Amino acid sequence: MKFSFLTACLQVIVLSLALSCQAAAQNPLQLRSVQADFIQEKHLKILARPIVSTGTFTFQAPQSLRWEYKTTIHSVLLLHNGRMKKFIEKDGRLVEAKAMAMDTMQVVLGQISNWLDGRFSEGDMFGVTKIDEHTVLLTAKDDALAALISKIELKLADQKGLLDKVTIFEGPDSYTSMTFKNAVLDREAPVSVFTEQ
Repeated sequence: MKFSFLTACLQVIVLSLALSCQAAAQNPLQLRSVQADFIQEKHLKILARPIVSTGTFTFQAPQSLRWEYKTTIHSVLLLHNGRMKKFIEKDGRLVEAKAMAMDTMQVVLGQISNWLDGRFSEGDMFGVTKIDEHTVLLTAKDDALAALISKIELKLADQKGLLDKVTIFEGPDSYTSMTFKNAVLDREAPVSVFTEQ
C-alpha cells in the first residue's frame, strides 16, 4: 500500500482540525506546538481486518509539520515554510517521492489558518456541528470533496488542546480512524525536525 497524496491530504486535515479544536477551546493562537503518537486503522469493506499503522507527528505554529508512519510502511511527510516533501522507504532507506498533485495540498494548507483561529465555518471545505462536549462533526460542503471525505468526527480529550480520536469517513464502506496518545503541548522542536528526513 503506497503512501498516497490522499493520505497526506487527510493527515494535514486531521492535524489542522486537532489544532482548531484547541484554538476554539482556548484563546486563539495560544497553541505553539503539539507532539503525539498515533495508531491508524484503515477499514475497507474488502478487508477482513483493518490495516493498522503506527507513527508520530509534530506540529509547530504557524505551519510546520512532521507526520511519520513508523509501521506498516515507513514514510515521512514534511511541511515547512510552505514547502512539502514526502519520503517513502525503499530498500531500507527513505527516498523522496515526487508528487504531481501539490496544488490540492496547497488548498488544504490554506485552510489551516482559519482552523487554528477556531473559524471552522469560514472555510469552504466543511460544515461544522458540535454533537456534544467531546464530539465535533465536520461534513463536506462540496460534492467533489464528499466523494473523498464525506465527514470527519473529532473526539476531544478532557485536556484542552488534545484529541482522543479522529474518524475520517471516506465512503459508505470505508473509514480511517486515528487514536492519539502520549501527547505533549508547547514543546518547541528544532527546525531540522521539519526539514530533514
